Amino acid sequence: MTAMLAFPRLGRLNGRFLQFVLIASIISLGGWLYLESFGPPKQMHLPSFGHKPNTQATASPTTTTTSVSTQKPHPIDTLVRDAGSEWAAVLEKETKDLKGAAEAYRLRRGRHPPPGFDDWFAFAQKHDAIIIEDFFDQIYHDLNPFWGVESSVIRQQARTFEFRISVRNGTASFFSDDNDRPWMRLWHELISTIAKQLPDVDVPINIMDESRVVVPWETIKNYTDVGLQSRRIVDLPNVVSKYTGLAELDQNPGEPPDPQWIRMGPYWDVARVGCPPGAPMRETPFDGDFSGPPPMPTGHPINSYEGYVKNWTLAKDPCIIPNILGLHGTFTEPISQSTTHQFFPIFGGSKLPINNEILLPPAMYWTRDEFYSGGEAHGPAWDEKSDKMTWRGAASGGRNKAENWTRFQRHRFVAMVNGTAVRLAESADAAPNFVLPDFKAYPLAAAREAHLGDWLDGFSDAAFVNLLCFPAPEGDNRKCDYTGSFFEIKQPQPMKEQYDAKYLPDIDGNSFSGRYRGFLRSTSLPIKATIYSEWHDSRLQPWLHFVPMDNTFIDIYGIMEYFLGYGDLEGHDEVAKKLALGGKAWAEKVLRPEDMEIYVFRLLLEFARICDDARDRLGYVGDVLEKG
Repeated sequence: MTAMLAFPRLGRLNGRFLQFVLIASIISLGGWLYLESFGPPKQMHLPSFGHKPNTQATASPTTTTTSVSTQKPHPIDTLVRDAGSEWAAVLEKETKDLKGAAEAYRLRRGRHPPPGFDDWFAFAQKHDAIIIEDFFDQIYHDLNPFWGVESSVIRQQARTFEFRISVRNGTASFFSDDNDRPWMRLWHELISTIAKQLPDVDVPINIMDESRVVVPWETIKNYTDVGLQSRRIVDLPNVVSKYTGLAELDQNPGEPPDPQWIRMGPYWDVARVGCPPGAPMRETPFDGDFSGPPPMPTGHPINSYEGYVKNWTLAKDPCIIPNILGLHGTFTEPISQSTTHQFFPIFGGSKLPINNEILLPPAMYWTRDEFYSGGEAHGPAWDEKSDKMTWRGAASGGRNKAENWTRFQRHRFVAMVNGTAVRLAESADAAPNFVLPDFKAYPLAAAREAHLGDWLDGFSDAAFVNLLCFPAPEGDNRKCDYTGSFFEIKQPQPMKEQYDAKYLPDIDGNSFSGRYRGFLRSTSLPIKATIYSEWHDSRLQPWLHFVPMDNTFIDIYGIMEYFLGYGDLEGHDEVAKKLALGGKAWAEKVLRPEDMEIYVFRLLLEFARICDDARDRLGYVGDVLEKG
């Protein structure tokens, strides 16, 4: 286990986040609902800011699990059951032919599909893809505001951006300041596989880990409203079936845009303008006082179901998590910052919900590097695995320093699942970087018997491989003066070795975690916490394909006791096995390299249409003409 030493006595935080409990009364209802009107990612619901546990989850009879209690189901029983019924309703929307896919498109998007939709469908069908219109919601969440900007402006900005991949006459090329940038090469390789079927298009790329575009919420709403007003099913005689092309632009590309990058100041204040008025993050200025433990809830996290994540979209949204400033390195001090409030097109592998990048499958998901993929061996059979929870990684997440390291998510997680740290926290009432939950809210058997730390020792193996302190010390740069007494450094553990454990937590680093796809494809069960969005969010169901965890990690003890049990308390190994192997089987159907190609093919057809002056009339109507 990771050695945790000398945690000083600190007073238990008494819930400063509660000042936002009633903030819903000032939220603009229309502001939240406008997102719904253009097909947002799955599970985008109107948020509630009440902090009391939600006891109104509706049970569904379609899926059952065994409860540890005959009197009342465990909350996770209910969440797993509901996830199965919710997902069954999504799967019923699958389309099997071009006509059905085009009709589903028009119904959900309010326009004709883009030209080339028939080729896209044939490509997807050739690769045995599961075609459900909902799976592409992220594309429209990302692109719809661009309908409010002149097409000539968008294509000129895309054409002149320094880092871009350009498709011309079926061939993809990339432009960069350095040909050795691995992510550019990987994205170029991905787009090259489908370039012959794409229209001419320019794809500006964010080469940084961090998201870079956060436009004031009011501006995005205005652009989106304009786009919504332009929605219509164009009469057949007026439909244009071919893209104009970019030959004229190539002859006179013009000057590159000046995004006026913001490189200084707290990122929190830069980013919170992307939240709607009245949202906790929007109304809270940056507070650089990081003394004392972080602002963790002692009861149930907001919007949870009896302490466990119910709505994955809300659980990831910083705008409605009033204490996220003190819980995540992205907002404490990112490793680098180059952000703009100007709206212009740029593609990247992940983003915060408040960011305005256009999502691509991350380049590291395309790589064959076993560091990210874990290789083709996805672990032993479930029953041959150890009842362990394993995590290895660097102390990344931003620039951690002596005065702020207690607010970084990976530091907090490693401490919270370390038996030594928990025993010290129990005796001292608090620890530098976490607060134990209120065990009335989480009635854990191990906590009742005062054996929580010993219980963790029996299954938890979480450790850093590099402390990444700033500034880096001379000599062994894996070590760190200010955190070295709290954390033991262990040797890296390849992902294929981590697969020997049944439970694999996945925690944000500088942005999203590049190991997530590998974990999903393994025979182990991912336990995921994040504030970042990815391309595949609409095609994964929490509590069915993975276990969601709150960004405070306050629920980790309850999650693990549910699966492992304690003493005479029976665990739910069969439920864990079902989720792990079901998630793996599903990932092998919808997260394949072919599925990334299909997603990018569709995305670039749509982006090329938005860049075209005839975009309001561009469309595919072959299915309608055949019917007529």
